[in-house]
Amino acid sequence: MGGDERLRLFLGLPLPDEPRTRLADWAQTELVGAGVRVVPPENLHVTLVFLGGRPTGDVDGIVGELRAAARGVQPPVLEPVRYRETRSVAMVVFDDEDGRATALAGDLSERLERLGVYRPEQRPWLPHVTVVRFQRRPGLQPEAPALGPVSPSEAALYTSVLRRTGAQYEIRESVPLGG
Repeated sequence: MGGDERLRLFLGLPLPDEPRTRLADWAQTELVGAGVRVVPPENLHVTLVFLGGRPTGDVDGIVGELRAAARGVQPPVLEPVRYRETRSVAMVVFDDEDGRATALAGDLSERLERLGVYRPEQRPWLPHVTVVRFQRRPGLQPEAPALGPVSPSEAALYTSVLRRTGAQYEIRESVPLGG
């Protein structure tokens, strides 16, 4: 790809295998219904910063900032606390013990704004995993899944490719937290 080709990008925390599988199983059991599309297990993650469409020429700078920000952050400890629906998605909201994920999201936001590739959102960052998508809000009210503490050990730059069956996420670059 040339430097001016556009990619749909975001930074996130990939979930470890076991909690990711348990969360996917919970969603399949608790949230399946008419008009609800369950997010595939391989797409489950905590978004740190959504960049949207960016030129491929931005990727190296973004990865450099991701590496720099991840170097000083110990893996966060996230605990599911509630289920939440918005206009088009349902999510599991997490408590961010010690605020490490929140600090990482804030640091990345500032770094990427200085780099000129991101404009911070006005609303506060919320640690969550999107588990289903829908066109009409189903009004479900399940208890949060009993996953226990979840501790992602890496942060990643993802590419999102929109397909008829939903977005497909691919990790372009992954970096360990804590350096």
